[in-house]
Amino acid sequence: MTRPGARSRAELLRERLPASWRFGAGEAQPLARSVDADDLRTCRPVYAVWEITLACDLACHHCGSRAGHKRPSELSTDEALDVVRQLASLGCREVTIIGGEAYLRKDWTQLIRAIRDHGMDATMTTGGRNLTEERVKAAADAGLQGVSVSVDGLEATHDRIRGFHGSFRAASEAIGRLKAHGITVGCNTQINALSWRQLPQVMDHIIGQGASHWQLQLTVAMGNAVDHPELLLQPYELAELYPLLASLYEPALERGLLMVPGNNIGYFGPYEHLWRGGPDRTNHWLGCNAGQNTIGLEADGTIKGCPSLPTKGYTGGNIRDRALEDIWVNAPELNFTRDRTVKDLWGRCASCYYADVCRAGCSWTTTVLLGKPGNNPYCHHRVLELEKEGKRERVVRVQAAPGLPFDQGRFEIVEEPLSGPEVARAASTLPDPRGRAFKLPVLR
Repeated sequence: MTRPGARSRAELLRERLPASWRFGAGEAQPLARSVDADDLRTCRPVYAVWEITLACDLACHHCGSRAGHKRPSELSTDEALDVVRQLASLGCREVTIIGGEAYLRKDWTQLIRAIRDHGMDATMTTGGRNLTEERVKAAADAGLQGVSVSVDGLEATHDRIRGFHGSFRAASEAIGRLKAHGITVGCNTQINALSWRQLPQVMDHIIGQGASHWQLQLTVAMGNAVDHPELLLQPYELAELYPLLASLYEPALERGLLMVPGNNIGYFGPYEHLWRGGPDRTNHWLGCNAGQNTIGLEADGTIKGCPSLPTKGYTGGNIRDRALEDIWVNAPELNFTRDRTVKDLWGRCASCYYADVCRAGCSWTTTVLLGKPGNNPYCHHRVLELEKEGKRERVVRVQAAPGLPFDQGRFEIVEEPLSGPEVARAASTLPDPRGRAFKLPVLR
């Protein structure tokens, strides 16, 4: 409910967002990647995330791709420029370049310029450790429009997670350089066991730096994170995390910062109307979008339905062997979400009230955790339902990862009784997720 005399959430969104943003499907989004009904109907890949190199100048403990050195067979400049052409032909409207660190590829600004010349928006995600004045100016001249800078906690926490002393300061300085050159700047934060209690202070910091939006994502058990299971939040901790995030949402908006949920934030708890509700608070999570309106590209030409998914099992083909359109339209490894039904779900997700809409949330999160999608313990609704039963879930690593890019180990879900403090909290403060959010019809 809006406080007496306060502006509505819709008014705040319209007033605070940069002119380059608008209301899209479910929330305010960058103009190019907003998905409309025709995009949904035709499964058009409107948004591409492209790892243009695995070379990196950081050593992040959570890095799913285990970035550091370039791949042995990364695309040549000519091959990469042809990828740009093929993305545009498929109807892509925004390309985000990532790494590793995108700026460590020598032709990175040439690729930015090509993306813009083909009528697509060009954005980038970066750790910013060596995003120098010279590099920022070159990117701005090439047409780079927006950058998301990673800020993963306060200084000591960020530097620990990112593997280099001074990386927090470097990221903060990079934000200033980008803004000075007229590039829209947001931040992204990995939420994990080290960072989550610092989120209010992180928010203050990035607002002070001038960020316009803040993407939040749970750290996922892939790559380096499998080697550091102490980083991972336990599912039952979401019962404390989400009320904290919800308490930050409107204060952030009033100060000009839009909190944007990653694909593993949610689902269907009492705060779904904040994460994805839109101005009228009626929209909600619609299931994993991998291979429907998003596409992921690895630096060697490997094509996936989502950039975060493992290479093994989710590679539809390689751009060197098949046309991008052929891979997008015909590869079953990219089409899996288009055909997913409740019959593909298992565990608690199979019998959930929201099963036919949610389809077990983020495929990346569940695949790398449990070996296959379809059963997601990192769900707010599920955590709250378990609390009603006096139970909680904990994940335990039972198999290490082999040490390859985008690899995974294996975790198991342990269901156990709530501890004493959790029992007291559940009894006294547990909200009703259907009553406070909305009750959805089961879609057939």
